[in-house]
Amino acid sequence: MSYRSTRQLVDDLRRHDRLLVVEDPVDPHLELAEIHRRVYRNQGPALLFTNVTGCRFPVASNLFGTLERARFIFRDTFQAVQLAVRWKADPAAAVQQPWQLWRAPGIAWNMRPRRVRRAAVMHSSCRLSDLPQVVCWPNDGGPFVTLPQVLSQTPQPATADGRTLAPPLASINLGMYRVQLAGGDYIADQECGLHYQIHRGIGVHHTRAIELGVPFPVNVSVGGTPAMTVGAVMPLPEGLSELMFAGALAGHRIPVACNAPHAPIYADADFCIVGEVIPQLVKPEGPFGDHLGYYAKVHDFPVLRVHRVYCRAEAVWPMTVVGRPPQEDTTFGELIHELTGPMIPAVLPGVQQVHAVDAAGVHPLLLAVGSERYTPYAQADRPQELLTQAHAILGQGQLSLAKYLWIINGRDPAAPTADDIGEFFSYVLARVDWRRDLHFITHTTIDTLDYSGSGLNQGSKLIVAVAHRPLRNVARTWDSSVDLPEAWSAPQLALPGVLVVQAAAHRGADSRQELEALCDRLPATQWLEHYPLVVVCDDSRFAARSLENWLWTTFTRSNPAIDVYGIAAEIKDKHFGCHGSLVIDARAKPQHAAGLIEDPDTVRKVDARAARRDALAKYL
Repeated sequence: MSYRSTRQLVDDLRRHDRLLVVEDPVDPHLELAEIHRRVYRNQGPALLFTNVTGCRFPVASNLFGTLERARFIFRDTFQAVQLAVRWKADPAAAVQQPWQLWRAPGIAWNMRPRRVRRAAVMHSSCRLSDLPQVVCWPNDGGPFVTLPQVLSQTPQPATADGRTLAPPLASINLGMYRVQLAGGDYIADQECGLHYQIHRGIGVHHTRAIELGVPFPVNVSVGGTPAMTVGAVMPLPEGLSELMFAGALAGHRIPVACNAPHAPIYADADFCIVGEVIPQLVKPEGPFGDHLGYYAKVHDFPVLRVHRVYCRAEAVWPMTVVGRPPQEDTTFGELIHELTGPMIPAVLPGVQQVHAVDAAGVHPLLLAVGSERYTPYAQADRPQELLTQAHAILGQGQLSLAKYLWIINGRDPAAPTADDIGEFFSYVLARVDWRRDLHFITHTTIDTLDYSGSGLNQGSKLIVAVAHRPLRNVARTWDSSVDLPEAWSAPQLALPGVLVVQAAAHRGADSRQELEALCDRLPATQWLEHYPLVVVCDDSRFAARSLENWLWTTFTRSNPAIDVYGIAAEIKDKHFGCHGSLVIDARAKPQHAAGLIEDPDTVRKVDARAARRDALAKYL
């Protein structure tokens, strides 16, 4: 179904028993988010809150709460878009399946945004403070837009007669950047915080605005076709408009109202915040519960000066909750993987698969399957082409933000897929040679929200590339007769070959020196044959309780260049390696962000709702 508004979407989901209407009062401050989190965890329906305290607009959430529901939403277009992506990756496939070619003209037509004179979203006006003031976590700095569609365009210099020309629609950037509606130093109803992270398309527009010394127009849309929400998070090559992708997925051309010098307005949106960014103006933004499971700290970010706020008739405010994975945005990653997976070999020759691990916060950990093709006549005993492919992966868009990249040779018949995470690590640890398979990239950029590094956007990367025969049989149980150093306790086996131990709280430089000295004192072959990877953490029982806990603890709380050690380590020809087990210090560090904790009073309030035994209660 080709939805044109959030109201059409929720009505359709309700008709198909995929949405639950909550009519009694719900507080947008913490309570709404707590209900959402519980319903999502229990794989419940989409939600429509019609009585949001202090707000005249209804709020919809959990719309993409399951992959099955997301596929249902795009049931009329998803397969066609998948087919188009496959044709892009393998044009010969289109010729081999000529009966499918009838789909192509429709897709190509829908990918062309269209200019319109009238916009449904401009039906009426309201204020920022009239919008749902949803606060998701107790220490959030204020209410945030959690599903924004931020449209920006390169500022245009004035013509000789003082006019500003509208740029082509193809130059519009659509992204999902955090928007703080109130709080902090923002002037009420006049300013929003605009937190865009490193390697985002809007940064190109901002750079041009600084060069010209002029503001650049930015509009924040909310709602409309759900294809625009997916388009805003789609990792597309620079120069390819997200509006084109959104049109293909929506099943209709995206209507855009243009009124230079303002940014284009997505005509079918439920809401639109119209404004501009002053090139050099920044204000403190945050804190905010982020997708790594921590509070993003307060930092200076650009400010959106608001000229007007529009809303359409029967507007519905869609929202989500951001927090430690899995959350609703996990579905976006799954959709993106289904759509873009076939493109990987075409964009990255030799690479068969790349998997951004959601449980580790997406950007901290990539698992990849490449291929060794350089010397097919010889037995591969060390990574060669894999290293070329690994660096190519780290040169692709948002994949460049990855902190750990583990890559294996897919030409080995025993190689697992990248999304079989447990088997992937077992495969690597049985074959890895820590003396040569570690490749660090230091003093580089990482995800803005990752505080394990040396500063905002600053950190390091580690490539682990494995391409040879098994070297060991890793342990699948913990041998209690093994002597641990006194500094380590509570040993647990998180995965075959992965030993998790507990240590005293990290104190900064002193703790780093102590751990390095400890690794130097241990025998060179300590545990290597059975426990090639040792993870030091604050709570080993928690970290080893599930694969998700281990991934989250290990890869969100470590900076490779600083927190990776080795037993009997050495630097040879400027290459770091170790003769014994690799050790990752995944303890919380003094500079790390605080973890997200739910508000006890709100928890009790929602517990009381659960006791009512109504339609909502069974999902709480």
